[in-house]
Amino acid sequence: MRLASAALGVALFLVSWGLLHHGFYAREQIVDTPIYERYGEAMTSGEMPYRDFAVEYPPAALPVFVVPALGAGDSAAYERRFEGLMASLGVMCVLIVAAATSSVWAPVFVGLAPLLLGSVMLSRFDLWPAALTVAALALLVAGRFRFGLGVLGVATAAKLYPAVLAPIALAHVWRSRGRREALVCAAAFAGVVAAIVVPFAVVAPGGVWDAFWRQAGRPLQIESFGSGVLLAAHHLFGLGLRMESSHGSQNLAGSLPATVAVLSTLLQLAVLVAIWIWHARGPATRGRLLGASAAAVCAFVAFGKVLSPQFLIWLIPLVVLVRSRRAAAALAAALVLTQLWFPYRYWDLALELDPVASWLVLARDVVLVALTLLLVLRAAREPARTT
Repeated sequence: MRLASAALGVALFLVSWGLLHHGFYAREQIVDTPIYERYGEAMTSGEMPYRDFAVEYPPAALPVFVVPALGAGDSAAYERRFEGLMASLGVMCVLIVAAATSSVWAPVFVGLAPLLLGSVMLSRFDLWPAALTVAALALLVAGRFRFGLGVLGVATAAKLYPAVLAPIALAHVWRSRGRREALVCAAAFAGVVAAIVVPFAVVAPGGVWDAFWRQAGRPLQIESFGSGVLLAAHHLFGLGLRMESSHGSQNLAGSLPATVAVLSTLLQLAVLVAIWIWHARGPATRGRLLGASAAAVCAFVAFGKVLSPQFLIWLIPLVVLVRSRRAAAALAAALVLTQLWFPYRYWDLALELDPVASWLVLARDVVLVALTLLLVLRAAREPARTT
């Protein structure tokens, strides 16, 4: 049965991926592949990332930019190769999910996810850290703790967000195997991150620092939960808002959005710390590990001052491992609500604060907040038996 569900999930993913190139899915796409192509061509020409040209992503993201640039061809060829690489990683996510759970519907959900979220999956590299992260979790569930923390280190060096799983993973190891093993696993995680990041930091410390600070120093993105609340106030009470493009996104500018951005970050940290502490105080069970991990990433997405549509890709393989129909339904709703305004109404939202898009953004963000709560409650109901 598991093999059949895996095969069905892979088939559905490939069909879904193909359908994204046709009909309304192919309209008005907003793509990042030209940025990736520029990075890839610079590297194949012998330029050093961070030193010779600026890169806004961590070093472990570089392979998925340079691989499609190998060989002859124009931008269309690069796009095809990049999409092929992402499709392969999507298939990998399906197979890892199928191997990590006995649920029949979990691989099927991952297979249908491209149709739920839409064309954003084609031109973002987020399936790379998503595949690494779910692989790390699968290894942890299987008891391969050192290997799992090492893979989590690679994922963190690719997109940063997997770092929120490290405290959960280490607490799980501590409860399961003791302090010494947890310290070894912590060293494996930190060592892998350092091995990837430090060489670039030595060669180009300013460039690497700028890449990390670019993410931490971003203003309140127009798609975030905090922005959704301000947009609602704008349409209900006439609150004055101003959009400003910077840091590669469209953001709300001014003192009030800046304050909301700080409060969003503080709330995000508070919720994450609460999840970490709650998980660390309980037994080391499979369900609590998976539930807390999915909840932490969902909280990171839902409460952050930046919430790009591709961030939902991170949640797809994690939420289905929790085996909660309510959580899966909430995630499906969040994916569809995102597709209802991105990319079709995005510029209406950014340039005109379009009311329809504004309410869809807020609805999606509220669903993500609810999903975080659902995941925590689901994990809290897990039986107290160790893995």
